[in-house]
This record gives sequence, structure tokens and C-alpha cells, in this order.
Amino acid sequence: MQSLAKLLRHSSNLPIVQISPPEIQLLGPLASLTTRPLTLRFASGVTHEDHDLVVIGSGPGGYVAAIKASQLGMKTACVERNPTLGGTCLNVGCIPSKSLLNNSHLYHQAAGSDLKNRGIEFDNVKLNLSVMMKQKDKAVTGLTGGIAHLFKSNKVTRVDGHGSIANPNLVHVTKEDGTVDTIPTKNILLATGSEVTPFPGIAIDEEKYVSSTGALSLKAVPPRMIVIGAGVIGMELGSVWSRLGSHVTMIEFLPSVGGLGIDAEVSKTSQRILTKQGLKFKMSTKVMGAESAADGTIKVNVESVKNPDKKEVLDCDVLLVCVGRRPFTESLGLENVGLQTNNRGQIPVNSRLASAVPNIYAIGDVIAGPMLAHKAEDEGIICVEGIAGGAVHIDYNCVPSVIYTHPEIAWVGKTEEMLKEEKIVYKIGKFPLSANSRAKCNDDTDGFVKVLSDKVTDKLLGVHFIGSVAGELINEAVLAMEYGASCEDIARVCHAHPTVSEALREASLAAYSGKSINFS
Repeated sequence: MQSLAKLLRHSSNLPIVQISPPEIQLLGPLASLTTRPLTLRFASGVTHEDHDLVVIGSGPGGYVAAIKASQLGMKTACVERNPTLGGTCLNVGCIPSKSLLNNSHLYHQAAGSDLKNRGIEFDNVKLNLSVMMKQKDKAVTGLTGGIAHLFKSNKVTRVDGHGSIANPNLVHVTKEDGTVDTIPTKNILLATGSEVTPFPGIAIDEEKYVSSTGALSLKAVPPRMIVIGAGVIGMELGSVWSRLGSHVTMIEFLPSVGGLGIDAEVSKTSQRILTKQGLKFKMSTKVMGAESAADGTIKVNVESVKNPDKKEVLDCDVLLVCVGRRPFTESLGLENVGLQTNNRGQIPVNSRLASAVPNIYAIGDVIAGPMLAHKAEDEGIICVEGIAGGAVHIDYNCVPSVIYTHPEIAWVGKTEEMLKEEKIVYKIGKFPLSANSRAKCNDDTDGFVKVLSDKVTDKLLGVHFIGSVAGELINEAVLAMEYGASCEDIARVCHAHPTVSEALREASLAAYSGKSINFS
């Protein structure tokens, strides 16, 4: 295959050739195609010098990297196997879930007592789920179409099909009809993201047994829903369907919500707030299996993690499996260049995001670190800047996390548990939103800001925020940490009044001086 590719590379006038299976041995993801004649051709008739970079995957990391590479003067192509650009995030992840979170919150305010308590009264509030779903789809279509426009305006070549590595300088793109385009390139960037982690013994049909993908497109509100996993995705989607009228029970193996990396106090407070909103939690509980009953319901068998003899059968109408995601590296042709994944399915990379093959790079969910869209975006930018000869640096301690429930939950940097484990002596500054003037005006006072700083130097080490705009305000803390700010630095910066951001200033003031102004 490599010798054939070299021959074609140096013959610009050669026609598309058709190869019968007995004539050539295909490797990796193309092996399944050898049962019929295979069409092999160059994408757009390119030569080896035409492409400096081929990006496989058009999610947040991939499309951003492709655009940045083109802006830096590289001839760039981006390969995407799905019909729309944007990856999981834009199509069946971040974007559609945030649309449903926002609109379900508005419905919950109207259908409950929230708006009535604000003096806004009306009768016969109805949920039109199909219209809500259309609004979600409109947001997705607008943003995925926007990426296509950005590709055109930045001269990024879009290639449709499943991309795989044939050799360090050649990418194969398998089309739906079985034909294969070849793209010679100097560098390859893997940005293929992640996929839903399956739950052993539970088959997903995206109707009754659903993953996060199916939970974004249910045709009706289920009377009862069980969510396996009270991490970020489970908390968000559980909140959506609870607000829309479903009785939601969250089952979590761990003793705390929010997944790994969340501060223990923040986790405990968040669970208490969501319980007040109607969600039920069964913590330290293990799901043993699930089966469909004759009446159409689902029986979920669970047992206590601490006491396996304590068993229970729970009933629901829809079972949502949210036990995490795993790197998507299937049929990428890693074996063709000698690349191996680690025990978590991730591609090992160095500080420049290069794999063991120097000109093959990887970013986002397929490498170590939190599976976050903004982390992948940053990696994409610095990776291609490095390829172009620039400096490569990213501080993973300054990558924020957000759970988009109401109130939102956001954090950056160290938790108390981490600081204790690392034996770092620290100070705490806290300020409740019940004492914040803007939160009071909005009658939206659930939550607090918690600041952690070095006891000796006052350097900001971590910020943890529960509040309706936590996802927006956490970025001030990120900026402060990136510049090595102290809590005094934040406390001495003038913040507009009345704003929720003043709570961060007050918490910082409490951390460095021992007392805030507006709370005692």
C-alpha cells in the first residue's frame, strides 16, 4: 500500500485506479473492504507538498486546530465521518444539553411557583416538548453550519468519511460507498473525541434504555426516570427531565455527586440543593442489572456498595445510562504506525502533544486529562502553534469545570482534599450568595463562593462556586490563576455593584484578611 501511495504521489496525471482484493493486502480498518474491488484515489488530486496537516475529527478540538493551522499558513484538511461538523459537543453533547437545560428551567419557573412569587401570574402553562426540541435542533444546526462557513472562510479543506492512518505521511478516508480517498500530509492530528462508555449487561436502544444521546431526543416526558451515574452529565440531564415533570432517581456508585475533581463541600451542598428541587439520590449504590417487565416498565436491580446483602428493585419507564465516556480510537490505523493506547484507551503524548511517532499528534478526549471541550480547544491551538515552531504551554490546573444545573457549579484549581493530600497549608475564604446584593435582588441566593489560597504567600490555589452564573464568573478566577494572582489582588480590584462577581471579591477578601465586608 505504501509503495502504491508513493507511485501515485509522483504521478499527477494518473487516473483513479481500481484494485481487486487479491492484488494487495490492506491493513487495519480497511481490511473489511477487501471482499470487493476497492477504489483508491487522492482527495482533490493533492500532492505530498499540498498538505501540511490533516486533522481527523471536527469536534471542538479538531475544528479549532484546523482553523488555527490554516491561519498560521498551513495547508490543512479536516476529516469527519459524521454528516455534520462539530463532533459530540455540538451535535449530541454540550450544545443541545445546554439548550434543554435553559428552556427546561424557564418552564420550571413558569409551571412552579417561582414566577408567581415574583408577581407574574398566568394559567394553563403547557409543555410543548416537540417545539422545545426544535429550538434545540435550531441551535445545533446554526452552530454546526457555522463551522462549515468558518472552514470555507479560513480555507480549510473538509473531507467527508472515516479517517485512518495508513503511514506517518498518508491518511486514508473511507467513504460510505467503500471508496477510499488518500491524503498525503506532513503531519497528522488525531482529534476523534470520545464515545459513551457502555454498561455491562444493559443494551442501549435510545428509546427506553438511553445514553446521553437518546436522552436529548426523547419524544415524551417519562413518568419515572432512573439515571445511572450522578456525575456531570447525569446531574444535568436528570435536572432537565425532572424540571419537565419526570420523577427522577439518581443512582451513584460513589458516596458523592459531581464525579472526580469536585470539592467535597461543593458536592454535598449541590446534592442538597438538587434534592430540594425534586431529584432523588441513592448514593453508594451499585446497579446489578436491568430488565424489561411485561407492562413496559423497567426493573432495575441495585445493591448497597457497603452492604451487598441490602438489595432493592426499582421501577422506571426510561433508564438513562451516564457512567462516563471513553476515548474513541476505533479503526484509526494506530497499529499501522506502531502506536499503542494505554490501559485507559488513551494515546500517550509528550508536552508538545506529539505521540511516539513525531509527526502524529493527539488532543482532547483521546489523551489524558479531563474530557472537556475547552481543554481540547486549547490543546488544538497550542499543538498547531508548536508544529509551526511556536512555544507550547498549557497549565491544566487552570482548566475550569462547570456543571450546568441550576444553580450552576463551577471550579478551577485545587480542592481542599487535594491540598490536604499534598500537605499544602492553606486558607479558606467563603462568601454566601444570600449576602450578595445582586443575588438578593434576583431572589436567586442558593450557593456560595469558596476561595483557597496559600497560607504563606496568599497565592490563589483554587476557586469553587455554586451560583446561577457560576459558569460565567469562574473565568475571572481562571484569569487570576493564570497570572499567579493573590487573593489580595482580587480583593483590591474594583467590581461593579450590584453584581454576583462581588461575591468572589468578598471571598478573596476573607481569605487574605480574615474577614469579608458584607458578611460576618
